[in-house]
Amino acid sequence: MTRLRASACFRPARGVPTLAAALAVMVTVAGCQPASPPDARFTTVPQGDRDRGRDLMAQYQCGRCHTIPDVPAAEGRIGPSLAQFARRSYIAGQLPNGPQALQRWLQDPAAAVPGTTMPKLGVSPGDARDIAAYLLSLR
Repeated sequence: MTRLRASACFRPARGVPTLAAALAVMVTVAGCQPASPPDARFTTVPQGDRDRGRDLMAQYQCGRCHTIPDVPAAEGRIGPSLAQFARRSYIAGQLPNGPQALQRWLQDPAAAVPGTTMPKLGVSPGDARDIAAYLLSLR
């Protein structure tokens, strides 16, 4: 009668741990590849002035409701943080995020998303363009 040690019963065949480790490393490395850059159609606002947009967010007091990177005193918590705004798929959970939809949203939120709590701030088309340029630069 042969007695097997418990550890011998679960020991994989020689070379299998090396192969499994190699596959694990390959899968991990493949998952660490840098992400492809975002499509410029969805992140670029033609003729938008990013720096002016950031300043306008302070002027319109967007920070009373939102936390906004690089905008002084913008630490509001009523609305969502606008950090990494460019990574969002949707605006207000309904509009596909992109330059045109964002500008439309900034000018008249209720017309873009009926029932929203975002107030209409009287943002002009030029200001909306620059604010959109700033928000879409936040990655």
